[in-house]
Amino acid sequence: MEGLPEEDQAWCHQVVERPQVKARVTEYPLHSRRCQGCGRRTEAQLPLGVPRSPFGPRLQATTAMRTGRYRLSRRAARQRLGDLWPGRIRLGGVAKLEQATSGALEPVVEGVSKVVSEAPAVNLDETGWKEGHGRRWLWTAVTAGVSLFHIDPSRGGAVLEKLLGKDFRGVVGTDRYSAYRRIPVAQRGVCHGHLKRNFQALVDRGGPGAAVGRLALQEPSRLFALWDRFRDGEIERKELQRGLKPIKARFGRLLERGKESGERKAKALCRELWAGLWTFARVEGVEPTNNAAERALRPAVVWRKGSFGSQSEGGSGFVERLLTVVGSGRQQQRQLLPFLEEACRAALSGAPPPSLLVQLSAPK
Repeated sequence: MEGLPEEDQAWCHQVVERPQVKARVTEYPLHSRRCQGCGRRTEAQLPLGVPRSPFGPRLQATTAMRTGRYRLSRRAARQRLGDLWPGRIRLGGVAKLEQATSGALEPVVEGVSKVVSEAPAVNLDETGWKEGHGRRWLWTAVTAGVSLFHIDPSRGGAVLEKLLGKDFRGVVGTDRYSAYRRIPVAQRGVCHGHLKRNFQALVDRGGPGAAVGRLALQEPSRLFALWDRFRDGEIERKELQRGLKPIKARFGRLLERGKESGERKAKALCRELWAGLWTFARVEGVEPTNNAAERALRPAVVWRKGSFGSQSEGGSGFVERLLTVVGSGRQQQRQLLPFLEEACRAALSGAPPPSLLVQLSAPK
């Protein structure tokens, strides 16, 4: 503090405290009257934006965030709400609030789906899911700004059209799962991280293919070192392409050796490769790994372990829409609760829903 001797300097101590939470109840008296002639009763309508349920949009958004973002069970979410405020809500009420939020997010997710279909580069991945007693698959499509999730009964290539649309023109980064072979070679980028695991499997298996696997395992570290320099801006794309030439040459010789090894797994792996291995070197926005999609799926895997999946088609819809909003919001560094509350209010009032696309088009 100015004016004090150096040995008598003041200091500040700050204490952050959460304000006390109290339930706010708003009552809407509604007039009704029975017709003396026909006996029919006519009732006044609620004002626009007022929910017919006894819970407002902020409480609705908070409940959906607890079960959909923090993956609490409905029972735990109900108990947590009771610990924080004096209101009461039944387990069935939690499910109804989830479905109401899911409906409010439907147009938001449609906008995300449009962004994915027009993106220059998309990473895809999938994992198992359970719906009731049936097997399902949770798919994700990740771009630079949004993440789209979709639960489907199929793990086949037909799902790709649901994720990417019919006229997708961009490049898709994937692992080597056979369903992705539907994507034209010119639009595909194969994950080198997965290839490292594939070649390690050849080493672990032993036999004629093990030597090919050991030699191939030396190349990823060289490739990723070069890629890191490019990503950090140390070299330009032409230098990246030039630096990849010896790696590509060695890799090509290894694949030919694998085809002639006589070992079935090695022959199959080496025969399938090359196409899509070097797409990242020529197309802007494409990476040599599928890490973006794998990272996007991790919260979903944790949710699956805790909830054992969903119990109905409506429950699956809630999962895929919440994951889409949470994943896209994290990429855009958005706060989740205000976004969910705005979406819930918009659904009640008929206003346009909030968009996950605004920050994508905003100037940097």
